Formats: sequence, structure tokens, C-alpha cells
Amino acid sequence: MKKTLLLLLVLVFFGPSLTAQNKLRLPSLVSDNMVIQQSTSIEIWGWAEKNKNVAISASWDHAVQSTPSDEKGRWKTTLNTPPAGGPYSIKISCNKESITLKNVLVGEVWLASGQSNMEMPVKGYASEPINDNNELILHSKNPNIRMFTVKRNSSPQAVEDCEGAWKESSPENTPDFSAVAYVFAQKLNRVLDLPVGIIHSSWGGTPVEAWIQKEAMESAVTVEEKNTFRYHLAVNKREQDAPSQLFNGMIHPLLNYTIKGVIWYQGESNRNHPKVYQNTFPLMIQNWRELWFNPKMPFYYVQIAPYGGYTGEVNSALLRETQLKTMDLLDHVGMAVTLDIGEHQSIHPAEKIKVGERLSYWALAKDYKVEGIQFSGPVYKSHKIDGDKILISFDYVPRGLTTYGKPLNDFEIAGAEGIYQPATAKILKNGTLEVFSEKVKDPKEVRYGWKNFFVGNLFNTFGLPASSFRTDNQE
Repeated sequence: MKKTLLLLLVLVFFGPSLTAQNKLRLPSLVSDNMVIQQSTSIEIWGWAEKNKNVAISASWDHAVQSTPSDEKGRWKTTLNTPPAGGPYSIKISCNKESITLKNVLVGEVWLASGQSNMEMPVKGYASEPINDNNELILHSKNPNIRMFTVKRNSSPQAVEDCEGAWKESSPENTPDFSAVAYVFAQKLNRVLDLPVGIIHSSWGGTPVEAWIQKEAMESAVTVEEKNTFRYHLAVNKREQDAPSQLFNGMIHPLLNYTIKGVIWYQGESNRNHPKVYQNTFPLMIQNWRELWFNPKMPFYYVQIAPYGGYTGEVNSALLRETQLKTMDLLDHVGMAVTLDIGEHQSIHPAEKIKVGERLSYWALAKDYKVEGIQFSGPVYKSHKIDGDKILISFDYVPRGLTTYGKPLNDFEIAGAEGIYQPATAKILKNGTLEVFSEKVKDPKEVRYGWKNFFVGNLFNTFGLPASSFRTDNQE
């Protein structure tokens, strides 16, 4: 009798914790209200009692699939998804337990990541606003836009799960959504008329190396490069800045989830070492593509905006140059330029709507084949010397260049001695620029926006700004 009573007491007070490791469980990403990628094969995974069969059925076809759990209770299987639609339900059962996922939509799923400018919510930061955010919030009720925000987690080892929940777009939820990611999703939803899900995983002030898998770093980054990482140089080291820490805690748990592509807003924290970033940024893109088993996974990123608080005269211009070069190094990438919306007093520009829209143009044109739109601002193509002038040609200017009536500033030219002088620039009818200076009679090189802060005012006729560039050093 005493033994029975003791056993009952143990089960009452400790039973749930003793058996929890055997309970049917799903990762936080695989939950009610989620959006899954349409018309493809996706993975569903979780944990259960070890060596048991797990049954999965989805309401769009009612077929039942069975997969075994392993010695540690882990299981994983695939589902073929229908075209965009819903809401649907998915039932997972094992050993008399079951979980039914409700309100599941099928559509387009994108990952949004980076540092504080991606993390910046629609409601803004303290004393740092988002332009027109009240209107964004007011008109945000839309169950076909959903976001999963990954809770910050810096980890020395790769973890299997993360904290977060899928939330529908609404005036109640949208203020906490990433502003750039929300606008991107809103634009896709409106144009394509289908559900859009965003997995948002970012952390302010963090360098790119924190987001790269350890094994990729060790095989591709030199010791000299590693010694220049922000974490190693900092006096007060932040754990989240160390190499691979955020990959382990905030990207690794997402790798089983099928996504369409990535939008990325980061670079400010690497501005003092642009040459290293030219290696590590493409490395991260390739690393993520390999881990998602998608070598052509779209990856669209934001070029950092001008800011008056940067140290060093041209550090951010050099970082912008490495971001520009990445478009030549990798396929299926694109860059949204923000030279026209930087702020002298804030590293967090308020004009996030334009950023989200410019990222969406890349996706809509390249991945969803929307014809007739432009997706890139002018990109330096070539130049030639014509007496005392330099003529510059650009890509992505199908109908020429414009300043929208504002003076064209921030061009400089240099002669053989390499001393740059402010230059006058004029837009020609054939979509080229003529640049000259009375102080340079025999010009050799030209550059634009080669400083930490300026207000970009060169656009194509579709309202997309040109990237800064230089001709004197393309290595």
C-alpha cells in the first residue's frame, strides 16, 4: 500500500517531467497559423517516443504518411503541398497522442534576417520613427500575411528549436513586426494575391560572421581574417558577435523549414573591414544555400545607407562597394540601394517602406516573373575619357537617368596624380553622364558618393537610386 501511494505521489509531482521527453512534440515553427511553401515538397519534423511510428495527414489530400522515430525520438518526413490556398489542418499522431495544426496557409515563405535595420519594428525604436507607420498599422488587418519572429538566442552549439509563434497581420500584431519584412510581404501579397509568410530572425548590432556556420568559417576564412572580426577586436566582447553564435541559435533551428528565399539587411557592423566582408558575406549566402539544399535560392539584400556618425572618412563607402561587387560574384542575388534615404543623425533610416518595396521589386521581377517593372537602380558599367571630360555608362537605365529636378552632386574626378576634385555632372539624353572639373584638365578616374554621408540624387526614371562607385580600384 505504501509503495503504491509513493508511486502515485511520484507520478503526480514528477510524472510530467519524467515522461516529457517521450511526448509527441513539434518545433515552434511547425505550429498553428503557419504559412508553408506552395507546390513543393516540405519537411515536417518533431519528437516522439523513440522507435515509434508517427502518422501525418494533411486536410488538402487526406493521405496518411507514416515515419518512424529514431533512438532519440526524432522523426522527419515530407509532405507535398498544393498550390496557394487554405486554411488547412495537419494532424500528427503517435502512440495514442495527436496534435492538430490549425489555420495553416499555403503560399510563399521568405526568411528576413540581419541586424537592427531589419529588426526595427513597424512601431519604430524609442525616438526613432518609421515613416507612415500609423497608416501601415491601421490598414494591416490581413490574415494572408503572417510573421514568425525568432527570439534572440546566442548559442555556442547548434540548437534544434527556437522560440516564437506565427502571428497574423493585424493592428494588434503588426507594430511588432519587422518593418522592412512586413512591407516586403505586403507588396508580394497585394501583387500575387496569395498568402505570404515571413520568418524573421535578426539581432541588432551583429556582424555577418555571427550568422555563418562554424564549419563553413573554418574551411574558408583565413586566420588573418578571423583576427579582424568585430568580436576579437572588441574591448567589451558581446557573446552574440562571436563567429557562428547566431547561426547556431537563430538559423540552425530553421533549416528544415522550406523557404522561397532570403531578404537581408546588415553590414553596418562590418564597415571597418570591407575586404574581409567581401569574403564573409558571399560565404554566408553560399553556406545558407547549401544548408537549405537550394544552390539557386534567391538572396536579396540592402546596401547600407549613408550615416553621419560613422568613423573614418570613407569606411561605409568601401563597405557599400563590397556589397555592390557581390552582385558580380554570385547568381540569383540583388541589391536594394538606399543612398537617397540615409540620415545624418540616425543609423536607422525612417524610410523603411521604400526599402521593403525595393527588395520586393527584385523578388517580383526575378522569381515571380512580373513583367514591366524595374528592380535595380543604375549600376556603373563603364567610362571613357573624352578630352577634359569623362563619360559614364550605366546598367539598369532603360529610359535614362534623372535627378527629379535636384542638383546632381557628389561626383569627383582625378588626374594621373590621383587627387580628386569636386566635379560637375550632367545627364545626357542617351542615358550617360558627362563629368568634368575646371581643376582637372586631363581626367583619368571618376567616383560618386565616395564618403560616409551624402544624399544620393541620381536615379533611373523608375525612381530607383544609383549605387555609389569608383573607377580607380575595382579589386
